[in-house]
Amino acid sequence: MVGDRVAKSSKSGNRRRAPLWARLCAILGAVLMVVSGGGLVTSQVLVARYAGAVETKDLFGNAANGATKASDIKGPVNILLVGIDPRNTNAAPLSDSIIVVHIPKDLKQAYLFSIPRDLRVEIPPFEKTGFRGGTAKINAAMSYGSSIGNGKHDVAQGFDLLAKTVSKLTGIKKFDAGAIINFNGFKDIVDAMGGVTMKIDQNVKSEHLKPNGKPRDRRPECAANNCEHPYIGPQAEYKKGTYHLEAWQALDYVRQRYGLPRSDYDRQRHQQQFIKAMASQALSKNVVTNPVKLDAVLRAAGDALIFDGNGHTIVDWGLALKGLRSDDMTLVKLPGRSIIENKKYLGEALEPSADSFFASVNNDTITTFLIDHPDFFQKL
Repeated sequence: MVGDRVAKSSKSGNRRRAPLWARLCAILGAVLMVVSGGGLVTSQVLVARYAGAVETKDLFGNAANGATKASDIKGPVNILLVGIDPRNTNAAPLSDSIIVVHIPKDLKQAYLFSIPRDLRVEIPPFEKTGFRGGTAKINAAMSYGSSIGNGKHDVAQGFDLLAKTVSKLTGIKKFDAGAIINFNGFKDIVDAMGGVTMKIDQNVKSEHLKPNGKPRDRRPECAANNCEHPYIGPQAEYKKGTYHLEAWQALDYVRQRYGLPRSDYDRQRHQQQFIKAMASQALSKNVVTNPVKLDAVLRAAGDALIFDGNGHTIVDWGLALKGLRSDDMTLVKLPGRSIIENKKYLGEALEPSADSFFASVNNDTITTFLIDHPDFFQKL
């Protein structure tokens, strides 16, 4: 069972100013506002020290077009966030989580929705790799776009094809910013923050880890990774309630889908809840007023992200979204179903109503849509 339970009467985080996931990607700019007046370091030093720590790459294939920077960031904006699990650095990357953040014109609210990783979609042709296009699970798009020859892969180039695939699915013509999040790097961020407090909404057993956080033993017959459930032995467990989780517990919990009633849909919800919990804690007083902890968090954030602000720096984005709080974040669930043919699982499909939701994203009318369709609100 996870660590010490937090009392239900706790008010921690309810009134603290906090960034959303996009600001977590732009955490450098967000904390700049807090620390620069605190006498720790000058704002110029923060910009130079931490903005340079985040790796920036061309994630949208715009470099050849000479993308230019506008005078400021104006809404509405759409941000594409992709989580990868780089356990095998020699293999083609797969997007383990795909999240779109829509921020309306007034920049006062943020809506997050997840794209199921097993969603069967049309992936467009991609000249850079010679991919001719076709229908496949969406998490394969990054793989199809990443090859650079000689068995090597460029995750940034793969992001470009994934972004084009998500655009084709949702109708979003372009993304204003994007980030690739390394799950191993996020573990370091949570470690640097001293863990994260979050609500666990259902009992979950870990497919991967023991109660002490060590990897579970593997069945001998599954050495070649050809078993659906290759692990045996004791499992880490996460019970319903509100807990302060260590980094390995939080990351393990949000990775689980086996044994859950709605499989990947439950996992999507848990990942969104984790995002909101991290956002609430990233700028909490026990982080921003502790120079040692703040420095560790910022350094870990730099190691965890590959960022493309489409001409704007990560600091620009942090400052543009400085007014957003975790309470301004709305989690959205897309209705979907499994595709089964001849008793074989082929992937996921969205219900037709998802098209109406995507239209509201493009029209910047999500608020009205959600009032009329409350079933799209994600359960917290």
